[in-house]
Amino acid sequence: MTKADLIEEVSRVVEMTRKDSEVIVEAIFDSIVRSLRTGDKIEIRGFGSFRTRQRQPRVGRNPKTGTRVEVPSKRIPYFKPSKELKDLVNASSAQPEPAGVAPAPAPTAPPAEGTPFPPSE
Repeated sequence: MTKADLIEEVSRVVEMTRKDSEVIVEAIFDSIVRSLRTGDKIEIRGFGSFRTRQRQPRVGRNPKTGTRVEVPSKRIPYFKPSKELKDLVNASSAQPEPAGVAPAPAPTAPPAEGTPFPPSE
């Protein structure tokens, strides 16, 4: 799902104009980014939490030349899904196929060597 898809979904569900939905989605994303920049943790119950993690400085290598490069320490955003979200994602993969969709036929073994193929239907 892209940001545009999310805006369309909000517009459809809330029955707003696409422009108003875009303002809402942008405001949410801006709030999350602003909080992460200041070091705050964002917790959305039933969905997950966002926070930053500190990466230590390290010595890396330039893949093109192989020379050593000092990589400075930096903060990276990190998302931890909630137990409810994990359960919902895993439950959806165990769902039966939708009604009206026939399961794929089981593959059949080819006839034994020397026997004619059965007539086609």
